[in-house]
Amino acid sequence: MNGLLVGRSAELARLVRVLQSAIEGTAGVALVGGDAGIGKTRLVSELVEQARERGVHVLVGQCAELGDALPYLPLADALRGAQPPVREAAAAHPMLGQLLPGTESAPSTGLTQQRLFGSLLGLLADVQPVLFVIEDLHWADRSTRDLLVFLSRMVQTEQVCVVGTYRTDDIHRRHPLRSVLAELKRLPTVTSVELGPLGTGDLSDYVATLGEVDARELGEIVTRADGNPFYAEELFAAVAEGDNLPDGLASLLMSRVEVLPEPGQQVLRAAAVAGRRVEDELLREVSGLPLAEFEEAVREIVSRGLLRVDGVGYTFRHALLQEAVYTDLLPGERTRLHAAFARLLTSPAELAHHHLAGHDLPGALAACAAAGRLAERLGAPAEAHNHYDQALSLWDRVEGAEELTGESRMALAFRSAVMAADSGDNHRAVVQLRALPQTSEVSERLAYYLYESDDQPGAVAAAQHAVESAEDQAALARALATHARTLMWSSRHREVESLATRALETARAAGAKDAEAGALIALASYLELQGDVDKAHDLLELASGESSGDLAMDLRARFHHARIHYEQGLLAAAAEMADEGIHMAFETGLKWSMYGTDLRFLRFLIHYVAGEWDQAETVAGGFPVRVGTIREATLSSFALFVEVGRDLPAVESRLGWLRPFWSDELVGYMSRGLAAEHALWHGDPAAALEHVREVLATLVRGDNGVVRVAAVGLWALAELGTTEGADDLVERVRFAVERGPTGERGHLGPEGIAWALRAEAEWHRVHGRHDVELWRKVVSAFDFGFVYEVARARWRLAEALLATGDRAAAQEEWELAREAAGKLRAAPLESALLEFGRRARFGGGQGDGGPRQGDGGLTAREVEVLRLVAEGLTNREIAERLFIAQKTVSVHVSNILGKLEVSTRTQAAAAARQRGLLT
Repeated sequence: MNGLLVGRSAELARLVRVLQSAIEGTAGVALVGGDAGIGKTRLVSELVEQARERGVHVLVGQCAELGDALPYLPLADALRGAQPPVREAAAAHPMLGQLLPGTESAPSTGLTQQRLFGSLLGLLADVQPVLFVIEDLHWADRSTRDLLVFLSRMVQTEQVCVVGTYRTDDIHRRHPLRSVLAELKRLPTVTSVELGPLGTGDLSDYVATLGEVDARELGEIVTRADGNPFYAEELFAAVAEGDNLPDGLASLLMSRVEVLPEPGQQVLRAAAVAGRRVEDELLREVSGLPLAEFEEAVREIVSRGLLRVDGVGYTFRHALLQEAVYTDLLPGERTRLHAAFARLLTSPAELAHHHLAGHDLPGALAACAAAGRLAERLGAPAEAHNHYDQALSLWDRVEGAEELTGESRMALAFRSAVMAADSGDNHRAVVQLRALPQTSEVSERLAYYLYESDDQPGAVAAAQHAVESAEDQAALARALATHARTLMWSSRHREVESLATRALETARAAGAKDAEAGALIALASYLELQGDVDKAHDLLELASGESSGDLAMDLRARFHHARIHYEQGLLAAAAEMADEGIHMAFETGLKWSMYGTDLRFLRFLIHYVAGEWDQAETVAGGFPVRVGTIREATLSSFALFVEVGRDLPAVESRLGWLRPFWSDELVGYMSRGLAAEHALWHGDPAAALEHVREVLATLVRGDNGVVRVAAVGLWALAELGTTEGADDLVERVRFAVERGPTGERGHLGPEGIAWALRAEAEWHRVHGRHDVELWRKVVSAFDFGFVYEVARARWRLAEALLATGDRAAAQEEWELAREAAGKLRAAPLESALLEFGRRARFGGGQGDGGPRQGDGGLTAREVEVLRLVAEGLTNREIAERLFIAQKTVSVHVSNILGKLEVSTRTQAAAAARQRGLLT
């Protein structure tokens, strides 16, 4: 009995706006919260109808009170009830098919959860525009919560709208959804809609839609319902049936159940034990009634609106009704009904739930172990870990536990720890592994997780023990490979080569393909650092040449194979390897996995370096701007390469979103390094130098990243006309080239060598020396295919040639640089070259309509600051707008006042208007 939607027009309008934005290409997520019975489902049902009217595909899934027992239940529910076009599209994603009944789950080949998430993202992209509704998130399992977070962060420009509903009155302080909601509501893609009680007038109007009622009864219903539509419906039904109105919602609900004949109550009690939904045949079996009597009882229940027909089964009209009936059961009655369901069900997760509730410990133990293994295969590591832990808690209370579960207690505990790590809880995994006997297998995983947790001493010790305690060749191979990995960046790094070589030989002898691939990658990484790049190439070609049986390892091998080609300047080969890895990632649903993402940003860099900027910009368009995690911020930072190079409008917005993540070393290195270049192109070398110093403060002495950042810092010093700090910057570069991060001479690829040469050339420029030959070397060094940097180096070479009197050669280099900049549409570089050509009086440097710096005697940055001053912004507001220090703004404003010969900001704005500087 659901009447018309009343009193929710504002909330519906907000949801429709999110839906419409998704249809127009801006994905969004809406979280609808409210007390039980407040009308969340009714509101979302109206949204679903409007979506269908707009031609949007709709997926609706329901969470159940079984909680973590059934992973991805709402996704499976949504796929099961999807329209034919969606089901057909889903068939192209086998990972999704495993969630449906009657489908065998495939053996795991690694990264199962990421593959499932990627497959769903692929499906949503295939059937867009699409609305995906997840109801009752307060009952969601951990994997479903993770899926919701994933979708909320990943959908950006897709025509996808995700809506979740949850009960606010269930979200207590320790509820697992609480922290998820807090995280999601901070995201710009997420809209929060809270449903409060209906006002007296709206509730009266709502009750009036249900049927006729006199004024006295209406007043009593409205008063008692306290703004809750579901409570009002139940009160109306009681009045309509001539019942007295009991106190409290539970009593009211049970008063409607108690009017049923005994067979009807018997069926409803069985249905309540099943949960929100139950199949007809199963309910009949558990009820124990003859067929005719059962059907008559169900017909009566449905006619009274207590259950609804749902496919081949039934659902309670509202979860509150199911809860009320279940709570009213006697303890023995509840136990017997759970046991009856356990005798008839086959799903391990449901069996575990009913065996536990029915106090059948042996049955619960066996079912929990089986449910854990199934969850593991489905890519639900958190649920697998919970099932295994539940089995372990029962172990000592059940005789013959090993026979019932099919494995030893230690094997089950090991599985539980591995699943904890796969779900992101390395701390829990480490605690569990430390509590086990330290076999080689246990110690190897312990070393791996400790290394991931930045406990290198602990990782080294555990790995060493794994090697010493290995009882077979396969275990020894994995232990040796992990040991080599733990020593890579330690003072014992010289031992890596012998360990990795031994691991490789042992893995091959044992036929352990995964260990062989890991050893090949570890050995290749070490040899690359030592400068033996040819050997590293050969090893990575072997690692990526065949499947290891572990998708994570296969993608890792292909990434490093492509990366090493890229870093050696072999761009065509790098592109081929990266494309192969990306294809594998897409085919397996791992587009958003760690190495799936790494391969895509590597492909972006190959486009960028090769001068394929249109393709690079297209790829960058898929990198999120509205970031909320370090991983997203890292990916977003890469887009700045082409956006800064072209001076695209997105730069300022992207930097604004990235600023909170500047404390992360990699994000800070890329985004602040490129923010420095952006500031230099806009005439603000002081801000650029500030970015450079902040980045260098986070880098280890000798880190290769120092080279590029220091070169940009020297560029800034040259623009400032000061030598202060120049010698320190060039010394940092020389140390990185000569000593590297480990204190030994490392290997710099062609790009690293080119940046080191540029840093030296910039250092001479800071000191007023125009070293033509050095700039020629910079051009030559970048000429392995780095189109943009060759053009930038030719610009400086042209300046040096002109300064030393070789005008013809200078113009030749200038023209080559202009041609490259024009093809790239590198607007800041084009502008700088045009300005240089104008000053040098090269042909084509004047009167061609190109942008010019220094209007009115002001630099480009000063003009930018002046425009904001004219808008009335304060120094602090200008600093925030331009991503520079407030002190830097103050210096610019002082310079502006002096150059315009005025004494106040108002006079400066007036003078700027008179001179046409604000247009």
